[in-house]
Amino acid sequence: MSLERKWKDQLYQEFARIGKCLSSPKRLELIDLLAQGPKSVDQLAKITGMSVANVSQHLQTLHESKLVRFNKKGNYVIYEIAELSVADFMVSLHRLSEKQLVEIQRLKTEILQHHASMEPIALEELIERMEKGEVLLLDVRPEDEYVMGHIPGAISIPIEELEKKLASLPVNMEIVAYCRGPYCLMSAQAVEILKSKGIKASRLEEGVHEWTRYVEHSNISSQGDALV
Repeated sequence: MSLERKWKDQLYQEFARIGKCLSSPKRLELIDLLAQGPKSVDQLAKITGMSVANVSQHLQTLHESKLVRFNKKGNYVIYEIAELSVADFMVSLHRLSEKQLVEIQRLKTEILQHHASMEPIALEELIERMEKGEVLLLDVRPEDEYVMGHIPGAISIPIEELEKKLASLPVNMEIVAYCRGPYCLMSAQAVEILKSKGIKASRLEEGVHEWTRYVEHSNISSQGDALV
């Protein structure tokens, strides 16, 4: 075996480590959640419906592949993605999968039909209307995720607090809700709550990372709050 062949075999073997690590749907979900901000094992178990033991095992596998890192805060172990390129990779994976896999397209259509009241708004239109002061952008993720990074100009009202805080929203302005990205339905739930109260509302499919990519590729100057 030539030295070049040996080098290539070793190189692709290392690439395969990442592929094997990402072969679990639960680990993919954990990465998506950690891309929104650091979380404890207990938090991840609650969100995903997995046991703490299963979450810990999946996180250990992700850590061995250098996709996540952790630190200790008191009695808690807090995990986060190793670097922002991991979140970028997940955005690319989502887009490629949706483009290539018919089943994902079918599931997305089914979800949209189930939430028939959702009216998606395109990023380009959102930016234009926000600049004109025509819409209010609402981040319905947990507050800690908002603090870690959000779309400039967005206000934070977690989905579980929305009904109690409806009075704080302007009645003469359309509300655009967003959450963790295209496959998160908290924003859909928010739109349904707002519309049930007579408030004009629509949903932004994209989340913070999709917004960041759009801004970078469009050479748009992001003013105000930091994204991440």
